[in-house]
Amino acid sequence: MKRTTFANWPCSVARTVDLIGDWWTPLVLREAYYGTTRFDDFERVLGLSRNVLTQRLTRLVEEDMLERVRYQERPARYEYRLTDKGRDFFPVLLAVMRWGDRWVAPEAGPPVVLHHESCDHDTHAEVVCAHCREPLRHGEVSSRLGPGFPDRHRDNALATGRFTA
Repeated sequence: MKRTTFANWPCSVARTVDLIGDWWTPLVLREAYYGTTRFDDFERVLGLSRNVLTQRLTRLVEEDMLERVRYQERPARYEYRLTDKGRDFFPVLLAVMRWGDRWVAPEAGPPVVLHHESCDHDTHAEVVCAHCREPLRHGEVSSRLGPGFPDRHRDNALATGRFTA
């Protein structure tokens, strides 16, 4: 079955889902954040097939979220390191983790606890306003069309009443 692409939709959520919206890609990134760099280690920890892992790693390299770096000459062996773009996705996975800890964690509690090394406290992700640092909550945030929204879709988007100009 051919997958629908969202890569050209005028929506950052859709474009991001197009990149990481399968079962394995966020888990590959999770392992990269935990320090996994080598193919065999990704394969062992995740338990997915070599061909699926190869596809996911290749896509993350193509999208500049990981870089492929040779660590051995003979035979040629590579590791996968997070790029700036890949590291910048870290808060997104932390937000998903926070939601999962609240809504789908086992009764005993979260399976993994985050510890902030700078202040030496256990913590969780929160999405806050970049200006006032207050939490962003549904119903307290509005949306307007940005400079990257295509003109050909502008009238239709404004007609929905979900956006302002």
